[in-house]
Amino acid sequence: MTDTEPRTSGTTDGDTTPGAWAVLLPDERYQAERLVHHDVLELTGLPAAARPRPGDRVAVLIGEPLRLVALGRVARAGAGGREDPDDPQSDTTAGALVVTYTRRALDEPVPVDGPALDGPVAALDAARWRALADRLGPPPARRTWLVSLDLPIEAASRAEAVRIFWSYVQELGPRELPAFVSPSGDELAMQAFVLGVEANQDPEEDD
Repeated sequence: MTDTEPRTSGTTDGDTTPGAWAVLLPDERYQAERLVHHDVLELTGLPAAARPRPGDRVAVLIGEPLRLVALGRVARAGAGGREDPDDPQSDTTAGALVVTYTRRALDEPVPVDGPALDGPVAALDAARWRALADRLGPPPARRTWLVSLDLPIEAASRAEAVRIFWSYVQELGPRELPAFVSPSGDELAMQAFVLGVEANQDPEEDD
């Protein structure tokens, strides 16, 4: 076994090579991860038997059917400063499994072959991990996008209007407010997004 090959268990005493694990996200948590960009994924309430260690590789899955949505590595709890996506005021939970994202496919989950997981966290062998990672292929090219959020605000001054604007943004968030996005230099291709998916904002087209 080389230094880069994952071990098949996260509990082997004296083994310092990185392990490999699969994590199964509930649907509600998956939808929350799609709404706001986070550098880390924090999971709580996992069984005591599941003990991934810092540095271990993680494949993040959803089901049914089983699909791959991200890859990452286990970080030390508290290292990412991550809050719960449904409670922005919460702190990182002690004892939580914290995964630093290294690759995301949240918007286009990749179908996965093989048996379903037997729990929220499962150890993977080297061949299974490589098969999952290879499913994603090379990362897509990045480009510049223009994203805007326009709200009509009634206020007595510019400063008050800005304060009210940010109050609305914090209160309503991506679950209710439409954000408008277009490729840089092609504003005519602008599209509204709500809940992480395209949303038609033209009432005439709904008739």
